[in-house]
Amino acid sequence: MRRLLATAFFALLITCLIPVWPARAAEGTATTSLDRYLNGLTSLKASFTQTVTDAQGKKTDGGNGTFLVQRPGKFRWDYQPAGAGDDARSKGGQLLVADGQNVWFYDRELSQVTVKPVTQALSATPVMLLSGSPQQLHEAFDVVADGSQGGMDWVKVTPRSSDSDFTQARLGFAHNQLVRMQVNDRLGQTVQMDFAHSERNARVSPEDLQFKPPAGVDVIGTPQ
Repeated sequence: MRRLLATAFFALLITCLIPVWPARAAEGTATTSLDRYLNGLTSLKASFTQTVTDAQGKKTDGGNGTFLVQRPGKFRWDYQPAGAGDDARSKGGQLLVADGQNVWFYDRELSQVTVKPVTQALSATPVMLLSGSPQQLHEAFDVVADGSQGGMDWVKVTPRSSDSDFTQARLGFAHNQLVRMQVNDRLGQTVQMDFAHSERNARVSPEDLQFKPPAGVDVIGTPQ
């Protein structure tokens, strides 16, 4: 369950970050902090901490990591569970890489890599179905300003499809930066990501957006 939550949560983040269009609200809808944030964004680097709470508000999981996004459609997300040591990358955590053709998911604990073509991976994930235009964004999600709280301006994102893995998400912005995301899934769990050291339109190394399965791991699927 932890791996599913982490992967689905980052899929939502990428949904918000990788579209190619000049971000603006669709005609007839109000511009939100999310629309303004996406406008002119070409790449993003950040570190994050993640917590998962159950329906009763009890913390059930947590960790930290880094992510890198390069629009359109490339990203790297590296997550480590709480309590991992200095050599955690050889012991646990997950790595998710989209190189423009394939999406690679490496579970270090299982020594297993799953790879799918980008088109198949995106179409298989309801929160990743956005592409092309601001109108499609607002057709797939109800995106509305959700007031100010805790020093942040919030945007609420609600899927219009009943097939989505989550019921709603809230994105918190401060000083024109995305600083927090909260996602509620259909089991009543809440995943929260707090971002730090965010670098907008950062310089990206091509090597960071490539992946080669380590020797000896099981590989499921065939890359394009």
